[in-house]
Amino acid sequence: MIKAVFIDYTGTMTQEENHYAIEMAKQATENSNISSIKEAIQLWWGLVLKAEAESYLDTFLTEDEIITQSFHYLEENYDLKMDVEEFRALDHQYWSKSPIFDDVKEFFDQCPLPIYIITNNGKEFVNIFLEDHDLHPQDIICGDMVRAYKPHKEIFEKALEVSQCSANEVIHIGDSVNSDVKGALSVGIQPILLDRTNTRNSDEYKVCSSLLEVLELLK
Repeated sequence: MIKAVFIDYTGTMTQEENHYAIEMAKQATENSNISSIKEAIQLWWGLVLKAEAESYLDTFLTEDEIITQSFHYLEENYDLKMDVEEFRALDHQYWSKSPIFDDVKEFFDQCPLPIYIITNNGKEFVNIFLEDHDLHPQDIICGDMVRAYKPHKEIFEKALEVSQCSANEVIHIGDSVNSDVKGALSVGIQPILLDRTNTRNSDEYKVCSSLLEVLELLK
């Protein structure tokens, strides 16, 4: 029996491709040797994802520390000439102010089970987003609580502890096969891959094209 819902934040509740991301990339492109906004976005995501993957327990870096590390890499290798605090502020806006997907509010309002957000981002940024959109999850579990990011099992184990549920009593919804599906499966949680492009399928786990489709499963 399912007793709770775990859900990813960035890319599942918030739209990753938005004007905040473009503004960050635009500023980086205009103040460095990076050739285009597209290249800047690819570079930035690559640096962040690599740092998150390497950030674990004794080597853990907070998201702000990862920003600073990635910023200095761009300084050294692409002659980026920006103020690091200005760049951090752009990232903070991205984490907290990215646009919401159309189905998120209805999902939260109608979901018959408690919802727990599992995210690599800090609570302070997620809370701004939640307040802006009048969303009320049961709790937020973030990477710095366990010094590990998704897909490491520690963040999912912490969510089970906080929810007081066993792995077979929850589902986890997310848009990433690597972070969400593999992370959930590592502790025995049933994953649901959210694919709003409706282009992916799997025999190993459920794929839904919207949160409203997940809502129908729960009902």
